[in-house]
Amino acid sequence: MSSLSIESTRSGIAESVHRVSVVVTDVSGRAVASAGDSERMTYWRSSAKPFQALPLVMDGAADRWGFGTRELALACASHSSEPVHRELAEAMLRACGCEESQLACGPHPPLSAAVAEEAARTGVKLTPKWSNCSGKHSGMLALARHHGWPTQGYERLGHPVQERLLAEVRRWTGLGPEGLHLGVDGCTAVCFALPLSAMATAYARLGTSEEAGARRVREAMWAHPELVAGTGRLCTELMAACRGTVLAKVGAEGVYCAALPALGLGVALKVEDGDGRCSPPALLAVLRQVAAKRGAETGLTLPLEGLTHHEEPVLRNTRGEVMGSLRVAGELRFH
Repeated sequence: MSSLSIESTRSGIAESVHRVSVVVTDVSGRAVASAGDSERMTYWRSSAKPFQALPLVMDGAADRWGFGTRELALACASHSSEPVHRELAEAMLRACGCEESQLACGPHPPLSAAVAEEAARTGVKLTPKWSNCSGKHSGMLALARHHGWPTQGYERLGHPVQERLLAEVRRWTGLGPEGLHLGVDGCTAVCFALPLSAMATAYARLGTSEEAGARRVREAMWAHPELVAGTGRLCTELMAACRGTVLAKVGAEGVYCAALPALGLGVALKVEDGDGRCSPPALLAVLRQVAAKRGAETGLTLPLEGLTHHEEPVLRNTRGEVMGSLRVAGELRFH
């Protein structure tokens, strides 16, 4: 079995090792490359958001409430709580006749260290719109309003909104009821546990599908990568650099997924110990290896040169001095 890991180094010595399970599949679900346990069952977390956003387009809610590419991008986002993110979430709520108080997601410190520090310094009261999931939840409320479903409890298992989203996840992954385990996400909504191979297959399909919903979600994420994550984060910088060639979405607990439409491939990985610092360098290592192997056959190149700060993030001591880094070890096995 091939292995891939992220080593946390201190003064040149690997102090700890974070093992990664990853699989790359085509649209049929056939694995073309892997490392670790490609059938690892884990929660999809926020990497599921593009699929949870699809019903907004497919059911007509996006058109009814005037949601364009910006709103769809935020519905897919794990945003950094920057002003543009908070303001757009509020605008989405107003458009469908809802208020921030109806958001079931609770507030949390912003994912952006700079935004979190500013909020703490100014003593701002964090409210639900500050949640990185407020765009997703605003989309869920918009879907409920469109169908005339109750808005109360929209985030809970059994509510029509969650049943609709679950059906969409099953459609793209090809999994029946026995293949999915349902839980509660950090934002209170339903989340899905499934094999990495099913996640990768869904992304391969999303990246290549000619369905209107898939095209609009893809185009929204590519048009506004700054809304999908935020300043300095990999989802934003990767899709900005590789616009149209890589679709990427991070998830909590060390999950990352991506699509390579030109190759018809999807990627899903899980840092086994859940260390979220390690998933960006792991994803970039996988993309580099796949592009080197398969890109040579198709002429695909990925402009990743400007992302070296994500490929080997430096680690600093309390005085801000560099004392180590996160570095990739190992490689994929191609089938």
